[in-house]
Amino acid sequence: MTIRIEHHGAVAVVTLNRPEVRNALSGELITALRSAFVGFGADDGIRAVVLTGADPAFCAGLDLKELSGSGANLAMVDDVPGAFAPIGKPVIAAVNGVAVTGGLELALSCDIRIASDRAVFADTHARVGVMPGWGLTVRLPRAIGQARALEMSLAGTRVDAATALSWGLVNHVVPHADLLPTALDIARRMAEPDQVAAAALLRMYREAAELPPGEAMRQESRDSRAWIAELDRSGVPTPAELNARR
Repeated sequence: MTIRIEHHGAVAVVTLNRPEVRNALSGELITALRSAFVGFGADDGIRAVVLTGADPAFCAGLDLKELSGSGANLAMVDDVPGAFAPIGKPVIAAVNGVAVTGGLELALSCDIRIASDRAVFADTHARVGVMPGWGLTVRLPRAIGQARALEMSLAGTRVDAATALSWGLVNHVVPHADLLPTALDIARRMAEPDQVAAAALLRMYREAAELPPGEAMRQESRDSRAWIAELDRSGVPTPAELNARR
């Protein structure tokens, strides 16, 4: 079983489960992961997802043995905008150890990242002669800046958890034993708001991240007016109703 799935109320926890190879990405694992996320997107009972790895690693990237053999895992670096197709629910990476190359891209495919104090981030694409295909050259510089991203990718600089926090790559660093409880707490709080509104706001954030600032501002204004028009059609909530949603 290349992944494990556990349910904690409205939160699904997905664990990459190939610890003997530091959760390296095989074709089988990628297929299972993508299938799981399709299911989460369609399941109204799931409101947030936490993605982590079986200790001691988060993910060491593509399985190099498979890469040099059948190459099935490399063939799955395709037109999906990340390691898995986006779903209309927040996804939290609970990075419990090394997140290298494809593993770094996997973490960057999540909406936010929480790191164990054992976490280490690195990019070895240039060293192994494989080019990123899951958004690294877009998402990494947007998270930490162009110069730092280039240092990671071209100089192979390894970034520990404390540095990742100071650079803005992760939201929090916590003791290793507290990683999953912290990620679950944040996921549960994300699952609390009105889910129609939460999904709309998540979509607005994701759209804005793909646009230049001026166009992102105009898109937000268009989305806001469309939301207000929908409220007018369906009935504007009373103050008491709004307070009840908080």
